[in-house]
Amino acid sequence: MTATPTAEPNRTPRTLRPLPRFIFASRWLQLPLYLGLIVAQGVYVYLFLKELVHLVVESPSVTEQQAMLIVLGLIDVVMISNLLIMVIVGGYETFVSRMELNLHPDQPEWLSHVNASVLKIKLAMAIIGISSIHLLRTFIEAGTLGRSGAAYTEAGIMWQAIIHAIFILSAIGIALVDWISQQTGAAPRGGHH
Repeated sequence: MTATPTAEPNRTPRTLRPLPRFIFASRWLQLPLYLGLIVAQGVYVYLFLKELVHLVVESPSVTEQQAMLIVLGLIDVVMISNLLIMVIVGGYETFVSRMELNLHPDQPEWLSHVNASVLKIKLAMAIIGISSIHLLRTFIEAGTLGRSGAAYTEAGIMWQAIIHAIFILSAIGIALVDWISQQTGAAPRGGHH
């Protein structure tokens, strides 16, 4: 006859010992970081509107290439803003506290299954997208003066392409490690000894 293990009674945060309670409560130190990112999001909204007004007001005198570069800049700001939202919402939900968005009609689809691993992959993909926009802008501006007034050098373009390739390889590596950990975690426990 085998003894059945007794289930540990449900513990509430109030029953935690003082040190674990203090350590667990330290997650709230991240709150000012997420609030700071919301302020940064506001700065990006301002930059987006400034560039959009620049495009609309000066549209008669803007060449097609200049318009394309301004639009790429707008897309870049939107992608960085999307990255900020993923970090703010996903990070808060994963590391600080649940937001109870289950019944909200605007809950992002990806948030229902977010964890630290999913968040890392999504962030890596967003960074690749942002890097792609920067690389495309560099290729378009090659041979001309960039926004800073300096011409792009061949070595500078090469290094930017290499860094972009490293971002892609890093994202593939993160996804591969996540896939391997899911495969080993899904393996049946027990078996023959």
